Amino acid sequence: MLKAEHIRKTYNSGKKVALDDFSIHVPKGSVYGLLGPNGAGKTSFIRIINQITQADSGDITINGQKLNPDHIKDIGYMPEERGLYKNMTVGDQLLYFGELKGMSKNDALNEAKKWFDKLHIDQWWKKKLSELSKGMAQKIQFVVTVLHRPNLLILDEPFSGFDPVNANLIKDQIIDLKNNGTTIILSTHRMESVEEMCDYVALINNSKKIIDGRVFDVREKFKKNIFGITLSEVNDAQLGNFRNQYEIFNITNENGLMSFDLKNESNQNHILLDLIHVGKVRSFEEKIPSMNEVFINAVSSNF
Repeated sequence: MLKAEHIRKTYNSGKKVALDDFSIHVPKGSVYGLLGPNGAGKTSFIRIINQITQADSGDITINGQKLNPDHIKDIGYMPEERGLYKNMTVGDQLLYFGELKGMSKNDALNEAKKWFDKLHIDQWWKKKLSELSKGMAQKIQFVVTVLHRPNLLILDEPFSGFDPVNANLIKDQIIDLKNNGTTIILSTHRMESVEEMCDYVALINNSKKIIDGRVFDVREKFKKNIFGITLSEVNDAQLGNFRNQYEIFNITNENGLMSFDLKNESNQNHILLDLIHVGKVRSFEEKIPSMNEVFINAVSSNF
């Protein structure tokens, strides 16, 4: 859907580098997580896609065509800093932004009504934005972003200002859009959202891409061959033999269950065969690092 090749962007006459040889490929119909600490270059890249600013060098294509002004109507952008009019009614605002994206007034009205029904906000049509809470205004911003049925949806911290119930509601709508073919670039610091929603991810730090790929593959790269194990009916003698063979730690005993972590790079089946002699295996799982752990480790090692 979107390919960015060797993007470079600088500010202050080249003194500040925002993006340095940055490349990503965003598959059609996927949720692609764009991650990085503050100031890494995420917003600069998003602004380039939206043609708010231009790259110094490099190319971006959408569906095989070089990025051009005609693509604006196919893109929905929800910025972290919201951009609605406080003293304008919600209804007038939606119709206005819909028409800016090339929709007829009637088409914008019908589409807005569908979204108002989905998000349970029917009663807000004649309210001014200034009368709404931050979370309520956030819902309107989301509707404005998706109203024209964009093929490419760019969401920058879309859950900011939402309570858990409404965050889940918006998350479900985003997944539904993906399932119906929309390609989504998601920029967020909520790593749990990345694990729940993203198919692919790229991590930017100090203007450079340091990781990209499928979310599971990225997490796999950072695993440390640690297994979490829980046993019952432990044979102390066999446990002693087992401890001579393997490095175990974080040992706990509670309610007849013994739990511990084990570090080993050998075949998992060998470990299981040895565990059978120690006790009854209640659980055995490899500990794959969370995206939060990946983020912290990758950024820390890149400084």
